[in-house]
Amino acid sequence: MLDICLLGTGGMMPLPGRWLTSMMARYNGTSILIDCGEGTQIAMKEKGWSPKPIDVICFTHYHADHISGLPGMLLTMGNAERTEPLLLIGPKGLAKVVNSLRVIAPELPFEINYLELTEAAQTVTFDGFRIEAYRVNHNVICYGYSIVIDRIGRFDVSRAEKLNIPRNYWNRLQKGEIIETENGTFTPDMVLGEQRKGLKVAYCTDTRPTESIVQGAAGADLFICEGMYGEPEKLAKAKEYKHMTFYEAAQLAKQADVGELWLTHYSPSLIRPEEYMREVRKIFPNAVAAKDGRSVDLMFQDD
Repeated sequence: MLDICLLGTGGMMPLPGRWLTSMMARYNGTSILIDCGEGTQIAMKEKGWSPKPIDVICFTHYHADHISGLPGMLLTMGNAERTEPLLLIGPKGLAKVVNSLRVIAPELPFEINYLELTEAAQTVTFDGFRIEAYRVNHNVICYGYSIVIDRIGRFDVSRAEKLNIPRNYWNRLQKGEIIETENGTFTPDMVLGEQRKGLKVAYCTDTRPTESIVQGAAGADLFICEGMYGEPEKLAKAKEYKHMTFYEAAQLAKQADVGELWLTHYSPSLIRPEEYMREVRKIFPNAVAAKDGRSVDLMFQDD
C-alpha cells in the first residue's frame, strides 16, 4: 500500500485554508516529502502525520513557495530527537540553497545528505521503490518526480519443488537474488511468475506542458499536476510565467493515460477551482480540483 497526502495546494502565497505546495508519501516504513512550502508542518499536523520518520525530501525547484518551510521542518525533526540521516534531492545548487536556509537552523542532531540532479532524467533507487526525476519547463531549473513501486511475480512453489531447489533459497530468490551453488545456479525467473502491476504516483508543478511530463507520468495510478489557472482567458499569462492551465494539465493526463488527476498549485486569485472542473472533465473525466489534505491509499490490484 502507498499512502499519499497532498498537504498543500497553494502557489505563490498561503491563504486561509490553503497552505503552500507539498506532498507526502508513505510506503513500507519509508516517508517521502516532495516540496516543503510555508505551512507544511501545520498541514502535516492536521493530517495526523509526523515529520520525524521523513527519510527523503525532494524539491522541484527553489522558489520560496516550494522550500520556505524547510528550516522549521529541520528544527522540528531535530527537536524530535531524530538521529537518522536525511536525504535531500533537488536540482543543481541544492546544498548551497539549503545551507543558506540553515543559517536559522544551524545545529541539527542528524546528518543531511545531498543528491543534486544534473541530467534531464535521473532515477534514484531505494529498497522496494524508486524515484524518477525528469526536467520540466519553468523559468528556473525544475523537475517533476514519480514514485514507482515495481512488483515481481508470485513465487511458484510447485516449480521450486519440481526443480529441487532447497527451501532455504526460496526467500532469497523471491527477492531477486541469483544463487550460485555447487549443484548449479538458481535464478529468480526459475520460480517467479509474470511481473505484476505495481504502483506509480507522478507529481509536477511550475511548468509548461512538456513531453517529459507525459513520459514521466505514463501509466501512473495518480498524477498530481499544477493547475495555476482555471480561467481560460489566462492562457497567455500561463505561457508568460511558464505555468499551466487546468485544461493543459488535463490534456497531459489524457496523453499519459493516468488513472486519476489531482490539480494543485493554484494561483492566489483562484478561490473556487471547482467552478472550472466541468470543462476540465470533458478532456479528462477522472480529474479532481484537490484541496489541502486530500489523501488516498493506493492498493496493489490483487490485494
